[in-house]
Amino acid sequence: MRRRLLAVLLVLMGTATLFLCLPLADAYARGRTEHLLLQRRSEAVRFADLAERMRTAADRRELSDEIERYAQLYGASVTVVDTAGGTLARAGTAPSPDGGTGPDSSPAADALARALTGRSTDRLPALRPWGPATVVVAEPVGRDERVSGAVLMTLPTAAARRDVTVRWSLIAVGAFAAFAAAALVAFGIARWLLRPVLDLDRAVARLTAGRLQARAVSDTGPPELRHLRRHFNTMAQALADSLGRQRDFVADASHQLRNPLATLVLQMENVEPYLAPGPGRTEHARALDEAERLEELLDGLLALARVESGTAEPCEQDAARAVRERVAAWRPVFRDAGLELTVHGLPDALGVRALPDAVGRVLDALLDNAVKFVPGGGRVEVSVHRSAAGDAVVRVADDGPGVPPDQLPLLMRRFARSPEHQNVRGSGLGLAIADEIARTSGGRLTAGANPPRGLAVELRLPAP
Repeated sequence: MRRRLLAVLLVLMGTATLFLCLPLADAYARGRTEHLLLQRRSEAVRFADLAERMRTAADRRELSDEIERYAQLYGASVTVVDTAGGTLARAGTAPSPDGGTGPDSSPAADALARALTGRSTDRLPALRPWGPATVVVAEPVGRDERVSGAVLMTLPTAAARRDVTVRWSLIAVGAFAAFAAAALVAFGIARWLLRPVLDLDRAVARLTAGRLQARAVSDTGPPELRHLRRHFNTMAQALADSLGRQRDFVADASHQLRNPLATLVLQMENVEPYLAPGPGRTEHARALDEAERLEELLDGLLALARVESGTAEPCEQDAARAVRERVAAWRPVFRDAGLELTVHGLPDALGVRALPDAVGRVLDALLDNAVKFVPGGGRVEVSVHRSAAGDAVVRVADDGPGVPPDQLPLLMRRFARSPEHQNVRGSGLGLAIADEIARTSGGRLTAGANPPRGLAVELRLPAP
Protein backbone atom coordinates (compact mmCIF):
# COMPACT_ATOMS: atom_id res chain seq x y z
CA MET A 1 0.00 0.00 0.00
CA ARG A 2 2.85 2.37 0.81
CA ARG A 3 4.44 1.79 -2.61
CA ARG A 4 1.16 2.41 -4.41
CA LEU A 5 0.47 5.57 -2.43
CA LEU A 6 4.00 6.87 -3.03
CA ALA A 7 3.75 6.04 -6.73
CA VAL A 8 0.51 8.03 -7.05
CA LEU A 9 1.89 11.00 -5.12
CA LEU A 10 5.20 11.04 -6.99
CA VAL A 11 3.51 10.78 -10.40
CA LEU A 12 1.17 13.66 -9.55
CA MET A 13 4.00 15.82 -8.21
CA GLY A 14 6.27 14.96 -11.12
CA THR A 15 3.54 15.82 -13.62
CA ALA A 16 2.81 19.11 -11.86
CA THR A 17 6.52 19.99 -11.79
CA LEU A 18 6.87 19.13 -15.47
CA PHE A 19 3.84 21.19 -16.45
CA LEU A 20 5.22 24.17 -14.53
CA CYS A 21 8.77 23.92 -15.85
CA LEU A 22 8.06 23.39 -19.55
CA PRO A 23 6.04 26.63 -20.00
CA LEU A 24 8.64 28.52 -17.97
CA ALA A 25 11.49 27.20 -20.12
CA ASP A 26 9.57 27.92 -23.32
CA ALA A 27 8.69 31.43 -22.13
CA TYR A 28 12.34 32.22 -21.40
CA ALA A 29 13.44 30.89 -24.81
CA ARG A 30 10.86 33.05 -26.57
CA GLY A 31 11.74 36.07 -24.41
CA ARG A 32 15.44 35.67 -25.20
CA THR A 33 14.58 35.40 -28.88
CA GLU A 34 12.56 38.62 -28.72
CA HIS A 35 15.41 40.34 -26.91
CA LEU A 36 17.85 39.28 -29.63
CA LEU A 37 15.44 40.51 -32.31
CA LEU A 38 14.99 43.90 -30.66
CA GLN A 39 18.75 44.35 -30.20
CA ARG A 40 19.70 43.45 -33.75
CA ARG A 41 16.73 45.15 -35.32
CA SER A 42 17.81 48.48 -33.81
CA GLU A 43 21.20 47.99 -35.48
CA ALA A 44 19.50 47.11 -38.75
CA VAL A 45 17.43 50.31 -38.52
CA ARG A 46 20.62 52.35 -38.02
CA PHE A 47 22.25 50.73 -41.06
CA ALA A 48 19.05 51.36 -43.07
CA ASP A 49 19.19 55.06 -42.13
CA LEU A 50 22.83 55.25 -43.23
CA ALA A 51 21.96 53.54 -46.53
CA GLU A 52 19.04 55.89 -47.11
CA ARG A 53 21.28 58.97 -46.65
CA MET A 54 23.99 57.51 -48.87
CA ARG A 55 24.64 59.96 -51.74
CA THR A 56 28.36 60.15 -52.24
CA ALA A 57 31.35 57.83 -52.16
CA ALA A 58 32.16 59.08 -48.67
CA ASP A 59 28.71 58.04 -47.51
CA ARG A 60 29.28 54.61 -49.04
CA ARG A 61 32.65 54.28 -47.25
CA GLU A 62 31.04 55.31 -43.94
CA LEU A 63 28.34 52.62 -44.37
CA SER A 64 30.94 50.01 -45.35
CA ASP A 65 33.07 50.85 -42.30
CA GLU A 66 30.07 50.65 -39.95
CA ILE A 67 28.88 47.26 -41.15
CA GLU A 68 32.47 45.96 -41.27
CA ARG A 69 33.06 46.89 -37.61
CA TYR A 70 29.70 45.39 -36.67
CA ALA A 71 30.43 42.15 -38.53
CA GLN A 72 33.80 41.78 -36.82
CA LEU A 73 32.38 42.58 -33.39
CA TYR A 74 29.44 40.17 -33.47
CA GLY A 75 30.63 37.62 -36.02
CA ALA A 76 27.64 38.46 -38.19
CA SER A 77 27.24 39.25 -41.85
CA VAL A 78 25.52 42.36 -43.16
CA THR A 79 24.45 42.95 -46.75
CA VAL A 80 22.83 46.08 -48.17
CA VAL A 81 20.98 45.63 -51.46
CA ASP A 82 18.90 47.83 -53.76
CA THR A 83 15.39 47.13 -54.96
CA ALA A 84 16.71 45.08 -57.85
CA GLY A 85 18.70 42.83 -55.51
CA GLY A 86 22.06 44.31 -56.37
CA THR A 87 24.61 44.45 -53.55
CA LEU A 88 25.49 47.95 -52.42
CA ALA A 89 27.68 46.98 -49.43
CA ARG A 90 28.69 43.75 -47.70
CA ALA A 91 30.63 42.71 -44.62
CA GLY A 92 31.20 39.30 -43.12
CA THR A 93 30.53 35.94 -44.75
CA ALA A 94 26.96 36.54 -45.78
CA PRO A 95 24.95 34.08 -47.87
CA SER A 96 23.49 35.20 -51.11
CA PRO A 97 19.99 36.67 -50.91
CA ASP A 98 18.48 33.42 -52.09
CA GLY A 99 20.54 31.41 -49.60
CA GLY A 100 21.92 29.30 -52.38
CA THR A 101 18.70 27.31 -52.47
CA GLY A 102 16.29 29.58 -54.29
CA PRO A 103 14.09 32.46 -53.17
CA ASP A 104 11.15 30.21 -52.35
CA SER A 105 12.87 28.17 -49.64
CA SER A 106 15.60 30.34 -48.13
CA PRO A 107 14.80 32.25 -44.89
CA ALA A 108 17.12 34.99 -46.16
CA ALA A 109 15.20 35.26 -49.41
CA ASP A 110 11.87 35.41 -47.54
CA ALA A 111 13.13 38.09 -45.18
CA LEU A 112 14.57 40.09 -48.10
CA ALA A 113 11.29 39.88 -50.00
CA ARG A 114 9.39 41.20 -46.99
CA ALA A 115 11.88 44.04 -46.49
CA LEU A 116 11.65 45.12 -50.13
CA THR A 117 7.89 45.50 -49.63
CA GLY A 118 8.48 47.79 -46.66
CA ARG A 119 8.01 45.24 -43.85
CA SER A 120 10.59 44.67 -41.16
CA THR A 121 11.38 41.27 -39.62
CA ASP A 122 9.00 40.99 -36.66
CA ARG A 123 9.53 37.35 -35.66
CA LEU A 124 12.42 34.95 -35.33
CA PRO A 125 12.31 31.19 -34.80
CA ALA A 126 12.42 30.46 -31.07
CA LEU A 127 15.96 29.76 -29.91
CA ARG A 128 16.71 26.42 -28.27
CA PRO A 129 20.02 25.06 -26.99
CA TRP A 130 20.24 22.94 -30.13
CA GLY A 131 19.46 25.67 -32.68
CA PRO A 132 19.05 27.40 -34.98
CA ALA A 133 22.71 28.36 -35.38
CA THR A 134 21.89 31.62 -37.25
CA VAL A 135 18.88 33.86 -37.77
CA VAL A 136 18.14 36.45 -40.44
CA VAL A 137 16.93 40.00 -39.79
CA ALA A 138 15.94 42.27 -42.68
CA GLU A 139 15.05 45.97 -42.56
CA PRO A 140 13.78 48.09 -45.46
CA VAL A 141 15.71 51.14 -46.55
CA GLY A 142 13.12 53.88 -46.71
CA ARG A 143 9.44 53.57 -45.93
CA ASP A 144 6.22 52.68 -47.73
CA GLU A 145 6.38 53.50 -51.44
CA ARG A 146 9.82 55.06 -51.06
CA VAL A 147 11.63 51.77 -50.30
CA SER A 148 14.97 51.91 -52.08
CA GLY A 149 16.58 48.73 -50.78
CA ALA A 150 17.04 46.54 -47.73
CA VAL A 151 19.54 45.63 -45.02
CA LEU A 152 19.94 41.87 -44.60
CA MET A 153 21.70 40.66 -41.44
CA THR A 154 22.65 37.02 -40.75
CA LEU A 155 23.29 36.76 -37.03
CA PRO A 156 24.93 33.96 -35.02
CA THR A 157 22.88 32.77 -32.05
CA ALA A 158 25.61 31.07 -29.98
CA ALA A 159 25.51 33.64 -27.16
CA ALA A 160 21.72 33.66 -27.01
CA ARG A 161 21.55 29.84 -27.10
CA ARG A 162 24.15 29.72 -24.33
CA ASP A 163 21.94 31.97 -22.21
CA VAL A 164 18.97 29.71 -22.92
CA THR A 165 21.02 26.65 -22.00
CA VAL A 166 22.14 28.19 -18.71
CA ARG A 167 18.63 29.29 -17.83
CA TRP A 168 17.15 25.91 -18.79
CA SER A 169 19.80 24.23 -16.64
CA LEU A 170 18.84 26.41 -13.69
CA ILE A 171 15.18 25.62 -14.30
CA ALA A 172 16.00 21.90 -14.48
CA VAL A 173 18.00 22.09 -11.24
CA GLY A 174 15.18 24.01 -9.59
CA ALA A 175 12.65 21.48 -10.89
CA PHE A 176 14.72 18.60 -9.60
CA ALA A 177 15.11 20.28 -6.21
CA ALA A 178 11.38 21.00 -6.09
CA PHE A 179 10.61 17.40 -7.04
CA ALA A 180 13.04 16.09 -4.42
CA ALA A 181 11.43 18.30 -1.79
CA ALA A 182 8.00 17.16 -2.95
CA ALA A 183 9.18 13.53 -2.79
CA LEU A 184 10.33 14.04 0.80
CA VAL A 185 6.97 15.57 1.58
CA ALA A 186 5.26 12.61 -0.14
CA PHE A 187 7.31 10.15 1.93
CA GLY A 188 6.37 12.06 5.07
CA ILE A 189 2.68 12.13 4.11
CA ALA A 190 2.69 8.41 3.27
CA ARG A 191 4.42 7.60 6.54
CA TRP A 192 2.04 9.83 8.46
CA LEU A 193 -0.97 8.19 6.82
CA LEU A 194 0.22 4.58 7.06
CA ARG A 195 2.01 4.54 10.41
CA PRO A 196 -1.24 4.01 12.41
CA VAL A 197 -2.39 1.40 9.86
CA LEU A 198 0.87 -0.55 10.20
CA ASP A 199 0.70 -0.21 13.97
CA LEU A 200 -2.83 -1.63 13.94
CA ASP A 201 -1.68 -4.47 11.70
CA ARG A 202 1.14 -5.37 14.10
CA ALA A 203 -1.21 -5.20 17.06
CA VAL A 204 -3.71 -7.50 15.32
CA ALA A 205 -0.90 -9.94 14.49
CA ARG A 206 0.21 -10.00 18.13
CA LEU A 207 -3.37 -10.54 19.30
CA THR A 208 -3.75 -13.36 16.79
CA ALA A 209 -0.57 -14.94 18.19
CA GLY A 210 -2.15 -14.92 21.66
CA ARG A 211 -0.48 -11.85 23.16
CA LEU A 212 -3.57 -10.31 24.68
CA GLN A 213 -1.71 -7.29 26.06
CA ALA A 214 -0.80 -6.06 22.57
CA ARG A 215 -2.10 -2.56 21.80
CA ALA A 216 -1.83 -0.02 19.00
CA VAL A 217 0.43 2.72 20.36
CA SER A 218 0.81 5.11 17.42
CA ASP A 219 -0.96 8.41 18.06
CA THR A 220 -0.24 10.01 14.68
CA GLY A 221 -2.11 10.09 11.42
CA PRO A 222 -5.51 11.44 10.39
CA PRO A 223 -8.18 11.92 13.09
CA GLU A 224 -10.23 9.04 11.65
CA LEU A 225 -7.35 6.59 12.14
CA ARG A 226 -6.63 7.86 15.64
CA HIS A 227 -10.30 7.35 16.44
CA LEU A 228 -10.07 3.81 15.05
CA ARG A 229 -6.96 3.14 17.19
CA ARG A 230 -8.80 4.14 20.35
CA HIS A 231 -11.75 1.88 19.51
CA PHE A 232 -9.40 -0.98 18.67
CA ASN A 233 -7.57 -0.66 21.99
CA THR A 234 -10.88 -0.57 23.82
CA MET A 235 -11.99 -3.72 22.02
CA ALA A 236 -8.66 -5.46 22.69
CA GLN A 237 -8.85 -4.59 26.37
CA ALA A 238 -12.41 -5.92 26.62
CA LEU A 239 -11.37 -9.12 24.84
CA ALA A 240 -8.33 -9.57 27.09
CA ASP A 241 -10.43 -8.99 30.21
CA SER A 242 -13.06 -11.51 29.08
CA LEU A 243 -10.54 -14.21 28.21
CA GLY A 244 -8.56 -13.45 31.34
CA ARG A 245 -11.62 -13.95 33.50
CA GLN A 246 -12.36 -17.26 31.78
CA ARG A 247 -8.81 -18.52 32.19
CA ASP A 248 -8.63 -17.32 35.77
CA PHE A 249 -11.83 -19.19 36.47
CA VAL A 250 -10.46 -22.39 34.95
CA ALA A 251 -7.17 -22.02 36.81
CA ASP A 252 -8.83 -21.13 40.10
CA ALA A 253 -11.38 -23.92 39.81
CA SER A 254 -8.66 -26.44 38.95
CA HIS A 255 -6.50 -25.24 41.81
CA GLN A 256 -9.32 -25.14 44.37
CA LEU A 257 -10.59 -28.60 43.43
CA ARG A 258 -7.20 -30.21 43.84
CA ASN A 259 -7.16 -29.97 47.64
CA PRO A 260 -10.57 -31.58 48.31
CA LEU A 261 -9.85 -34.14 45.61
CA ALA A 262 -6.50 -35.03 47.21
CA THR A 263 -8.26 -35.34 50.56
CA LEU A 264 -10.89 -37.61 48.99
CA VAL A 265 -8.23 -39.85 47.45
CA LEU A 266 -6.41 -40.03 50.77
CA GLN A 267 -9.60 -40.98 52.62
CA MET A 268 -10.46 -43.62 50.05
CA GLU A 269 -6.98 -45.10 50.41
CA ASN A 270 -7.38 -45.11 54.20
CA VAL A 271 -10.73 -46.93 53.91
CA GLU A 272 -9.33 -49.65 51.65
CA PRO A 273 -7.86 -51.88 54.49
CA TYR A 274 -11.26 -52.10 56.16
CA LEU A 275 -13.08 -53.41 53.06
CA ALA A 276 -13.76 -57.12 52.87
CA PRO A 277 -12.71 -58.93 49.72
CA GLY A 278 -15.43 -59.01 47.11
CA PRO A 279 -17.37 -56.69 44.79
CA GLY A 280 -17.02 -53.79 47.22
CA ARG A 281 -13.23 -53.78 47.03
CA THR A 282 -13.38 -53.92 43.20
CA GLU A 283 -15.72 -50.95 43.03
CA HIS A 284 -13.52 -49.12 45.52
CA ALA A 285 -10.49 -49.64 43.28
CA ARG A 286 -12.42 -48.33 40.27
CA ALA A 287 -13.53 -45.27 42.22
CA LEU A 288 -9.96 -44.64 43.30
CA ASP A 289 -8.76 -44.86 39.68
CA GLU A 290 -11.42 -42.39 38.58
CA ALA A 291 -10.43 -40.00 41.36
CA GLU A 292 -6.80 -40.17 40.27
CA ARG A 293 -7.86 -39.63 36.66
CA LEU A 294 -9.85 -36.57 37.74
CA GLU A 295 -6.75 -35.31 39.53
CA GLU A 296 -4.74 -35.67 36.31
CA LEU A 297 -7.50 -33.83 34.45
CA LEU A 298 -7.36 -30.92 36.88
CA ASP A 299 -3.57 -30.77 36.53
CA GLY A 300 -3.96 -30.66 32.74
CA LEU A 301 -6.56 -27.88 32.89
CA LEU A 302 -4.32 -25.86 35.18
CA ALA A 303 -1.34 -26.32 32.86
CA LEU A 304 -3.43 -25.35 29.81
CA ALA A 305 -4.70 -22.20 31.56
CA ARG A 306 -1.13 -21.19 32.38
CA VAL A 307 -0.02 -21.69 28.77
CA GLU A 308 -2.98 -19.73 27.37
CA SER A 309 -2.45 -16.85 29.78
CA GLY A 310 0.49 -15.71 27.62
CA THR A 311 2.49 -14.40 30.56
CA ALA A 312 5.78 -15.82 29.22
CA GLU A 313 7.59 -14.25 26.26
CA PRO A 314 9.43 -16.26 23.57
CA CYS A 315 13.19 -16.42 23.96
CA GLU A 316 16.15 -17.98 22.18
CA GLN A 317 17.05 -21.54 23.20
CA ASP A 318 18.83 -24.65 21.96
CA ALA A 319 16.37 -27.23 20.65
CA ALA A 320 19.07 -29.88 20.23
CA ARG A 321 20.04 -29.65 23.88
CA ALA A 322 16.41 -29.93 25.01
CA VAL A 323 15.87 -33.02 22.82
CA ARG A 324 19.06 -34.60 24.14
CA GLU A 325 18.02 -34.06 27.78
CA ARG A 326 14.42 -35.24 27.40
CA VAL A 327 15.36 -38.37 25.43
CA ALA A 328 17.87 -39.27 28.14
CA ALA A 329 15.17 -38.79 30.81
CA TRP A 330 12.59 -40.92 28.94
CA ARG A 331 14.86 -43.82 28.00
CA PRO A 332 14.34 -45.74 31.28
CA VAL A 333 10.56 -45.34 30.92
CA PHE A 334 10.66 -46.74 27.39
CA ARG A 335 12.95 -49.55 28.50
CA ASP A 336 10.50 -50.58 31.22
CA ALA A 337 7.62 -50.47 28.70
CA GLY A 338 9.53 -52.71 26.29
CA LEU A 339 9.93 -49.96 23.67
CA GLU A 340 12.96 -48.79 21.73
CA LEU A 341 13.69 -45.03 21.72
CA THR A 342 16.24 -43.75 19.19
CA VAL A 343 17.47 -40.34 18.07
CA HIS A 344 18.36 -39.55 14.46
CA GLY A 345 20.20 -36.56 12.98
CA LEU A 346 20.62 -34.67 16.25
CA PRO A 347 23.01 -31.71 15.64
CA ASP A 348 25.30 -30.22 18.26
CA ALA A 349 23.14 -27.10 18.47
CA LEU A 350 19.92 -25.88 16.87
CA GLY A 351 18.71 -22.42 17.86
CA VAL A 352 14.98 -21.63 18.03
CA ARG A 353 12.81 -18.85 19.40
CA ALA A 354 9.98 -20.16 21.58
CA LEU A 355 8.43 -20.09 25.03
CA PRO A 356 10.79 -21.15 27.82
CA ASP A 357 11.38 -24.95 27.68
CA ALA A 358 8.83 -25.24 24.84
CA VAL A 359 10.75 -28.04 23.10
CA GLY A 360 11.08 -30.07 26.28
CA ARG A 361 7.42 -29.69 27.28
CA VAL A 362 6.10 -30.60 23.83
CA LEU A 363 8.51 -33.53 23.56
CA ASP A 364 7.36 -34.80 26.98
CA ALA A 365 3.75 -34.84 25.75
CA LEU A 366 4.67 -36.65 22.52
CA LEU A 367 6.83 -39.27 24.23
CA ASP A 368 4.20 -39.79 26.94
CA ASN A 369 1.62 -40.50 24.21
CA ALA A 370 4.03 -42.92 22.53
CA VAL A 371 4.53 -44.85 25.76
CA LYS A 372 0.74 -45.09 26.21
CA PHE A 373 -0.30 -46.10 22.71
CA VAL A 374 2.62 -47.97 21.09
CA PRO A 375 2.48 -51.73 21.88
CA GLY A 376 5.43 -53.48 23.54
CA GLY A 377 8.30 -54.22 21.19
CA GLY A 378 7.59 -51.09 19.14
CA ARG A 379 10.07 -48.46 18.04
CA VAL A 380 9.94 -44.67 18.49
CA GLU A 381 12.36 -42.42 16.61
CA VAL A 382 13.09 -38.76 17.37
CA SER A 383 14.73 -36.74 14.59
CA VAL A 384 15.83 -33.11 14.48
CA HIS A 385 16.72 -30.99 11.43
CA ARG A 386 16.48 -27.51 9.93
CA SER A 387 13.89 -27.13 7.14
CA ALA A 388 14.47 -25.28 3.87
CA ALA A 389 12.42 -22.38 5.23
CA GLY A 390 14.75 -22.08 8.24
CA ASP A 391 12.41 -23.57 10.85
CA ALA A 392 13.63 -26.11 13.38
CA VAL A 393 11.73 -29.42 13.03
CA VAL A 394 11.49 -31.97 15.85
CA ARG A 395 9.81 -35.17 14.58
CA VAL A 396 8.57 -38.05 16.71
CA ALA A 397 7.58 -41.13 14.68
CA ASP A 398 6.51 -44.58 15.85
CA ASP A 399 5.55 -47.90 14.26
CA GLY A 400 2.43 -48.36 16.38
CA PRO A 401 -1.14 -48.83 15.21
CA GLY A 402 -1.36 -45.19 14.09
CA VAL A 403 -4.51 -43.10 13.77
CA PRO A 404 -7.14 -43.34 11.01
CA PRO A 405 -6.95 -40.41 8.56
CA ASP A 406 -10.40 -39.14 9.52
CA GLN A 407 -9.33 -38.87 13.17
CA LEU A 408 -6.03 -37.03 12.60
CA PRO A 409 -7.66 -33.54 12.83
CA LEU A 410 -9.08 -34.50 16.25
CA LEU A 411 -5.71 -35.23 17.86
CA MET A 412 -5.06 -31.61 18.86
CA ARG A 413 -8.51 -31.07 20.33
CA ARG A 414 -9.04 -31.01 24.07
CA PHE A 415 -10.25 -34.25 25.63
CA ALA A 416 -10.20 -35.94 22.20
CA ARG A 417 -9.76 -39.72 22.23
CA SER A 418 -10.34 -42.38 19.63
CA PRO A 419 -13.02 -44.98 20.51
CA GLU A 420 -10.50 -47.80 20.90
CA HIS A 421 -8.43 -45.79 23.42
CA GLN A 422 -11.16 -44.61 25.79
CA ASN A 423 -9.79 -46.69 28.66
CA VAL A 424 -6.17 -45.56 28.29
CA ARG A 425 -4.97 -43.57 31.29
CA GLY A 426 -4.74 -39.81 30.72
CA SER A 427 -6.76 -36.59 30.54
CA GLY A 428 -6.82 -36.06 26.78
CA LEU A 429 -5.13 -32.66 27.16
CA GLY A 430 -1.50 -33.55 26.42
CA LEU A 431 -1.48 -32.81 22.68
CA ALA A 432 -3.84 -29.84 23.16
CA ILE A 433 -1.36 -28.28 25.59
CA ALA A 434 1.56 -29.09 23.26
CA ASP A 435 -0.29 -27.51 20.33
CA GLU A 436 -1.01 -24.36 22.37
CA ILE A 437 2.67 -24.12 23.36
CA ALA A 438 3.71 -24.45 19.71
CA ARG A 439 1.25 -21.79 18.50
CA THR A 440 2.12 -19.35 21.29
CA SER A 441 5.80 -19.83 20.38
CA GLY A 442 5.07 -18.85 16.77
CA GLY A 443 5.31 -22.41 15.43
CA ARG A 444 2.91 -25.27 14.82
CA LEU A 445 2.32 -28.92 15.69
CA THR A 446 1.16 -31.30 12.93
CA ALA A 447 0.33 -35.00 12.90
CA GLY A 448 0.28 -37.46 10.02
CA ALA A 449 0.82 -41.06 9.05
CA ASN A 450 4.25 -42.66 9.32
CA PRO A 451 4.49 -45.09 6.36
CA PRO A 452 4.22 -48.03 6.32
CA ARG A 453 2.46 -47.86 9.69
CA GLY A 454 2.37 -45.68 12.75
CA LEU A 455 2.04 -42.02 13.61
CA ALA A 456 4.43 -39.08 13.05
CA VAL A 457 4.09 -35.75 14.86
CA GLU A 458 6.20 -32.74 13.87
CA LEU A 459 6.97 -29.67 15.95
CA ARG A 460 8.09 -26.65 13.89
CA LEU A 461 9.54 -23.63 15.64
CA PRO A 462 10.98 -20.43 14.09
CA ALA A 463 14.69 -19.74 14.05
CA PRO A 464 16.07 -16.96 16.29
